[in-house]
Amino acid sequence: MRARLQPCWRGEREASVIFGGAVKGVVASGALCCAVALGLVGAPAAPVRVEATQRILHDDFDRGGFAPEGGLFYKNNPEQRAGRVIFSDATPDRGIGALTLIAMPSCPPQSIECSERAEVWERPDVLAPYDRSVWYGFALRLDAPLPRDDRRYVIAQWKREIIPGAAGDYSPFLALRLYRGRLGITVETDRILSYPIGGDARPEGCLPGEALVLDRPGTRQTRALVAAESGATRENYPSYFNACAPGIQVTHHADLPSPQKGWIDFVIRSQPGPRGDGHIEVIADGVRIVTVEGHIGHSGPGLDDNQYFKMGPYRAPAPLPWSISFDHFRRGPRCSDVIRLGQCPPEPQVSKAIGKLPLSTSSNVRKEVER
Repeated sequence: MRARLQPCWRGEREASVIFGGAVKGVVASGALCCAVALGLVGAPAAPVRVEATQRILHDDFDRGGFAPEGGLFYKNNPEQRAGRVIFSDATPDRGIGALTLIAMPSCPPQSIECSERAEVWERPDVLAPYDRSVWYGFALRLDAPLPRDDRRYVIAQWKREIIPGAAGDYSPFLALRLYRGRLGITVETDRILSYPIGGDARPEGCLPGEALVLDRPGTRQTRALVAAESGATRENYPSYFNACAPGIQVTHHADLPSPQKGWIDFVIRSQPGPRGDGHIEVIADGVRIVTVEGHIGHSGPGLDDNQYFKMGPYRAPAPLPWSISFDHFRRGPRCSDVIRLGQCPPEPQVSKAIGKLPLSTSSNVRKEVER
């Protein structure tokens, strides 16, 4: 079912915003304020995809709804129905509009597997194949109050499609996260060889280029922390990142900016390669942050042929709303299609696999749980 957009006004007056199906009144002061009817937004019918990787997508969120050429939609599923989607002209990055996504408290007390989210997804008809390189750009602002606890907070994530009806516990192969109020970027892959810090192989820490990782034998995955915020220390991030993986090579160029600065413009290359030929690039506000190469992403039963992106607040249950604003979404096959600030990094000459094959694939297929 398509979204029902509420009327838009300028000046100060009451606007109807639908929260999980219940209409409540809010005041829009001096601003355009349009809200999507949450819980009613499903994916449009998917036409035959033709050269999806070559399509250039963009949405400045200036129209009071999702632009057809942007390829985005708010997914209709139970976990998202309590969330809020607001198109507003209140302090956009540029232009006249921005998109605000708000995760609301909705999980029952003492729930374990429940999550709260308000994520915008790529439409099925624009998804790129998993083995292709795709460039993304978007501006984001973490709205006050900024969460500073140890709950799981994900801001944007890239995943591999799971075959309908199959199950699995595959984390995003690339994710922009929040750790105690500080930004961090993780890369995930099928479990690969890692060496605990303090052990015989890595008594003093990781060797140059090796990723700092968490070995996750229970899910048969390895998660790497590949970028951290400027001024942060190891103590600002979870201590469970305590091993080194030579199969994920990280080249640090600069630290991530602080979300305290307001709007941050990201440009990110997504190229998973679970057998060692993955390649990630991250640029923030025109500054090259990190290059990640090697084992990135997942292979195994239950997985489909495409990658997909979604952005918006996703978290473990929390008592207060969590709000993130986005602007200027774009996607294309080349960095030059999405870059707004700074310069594009050089293209790799030859894609080569790094390290040995994974120790295992995620063969224990269960219902998808995004972590």
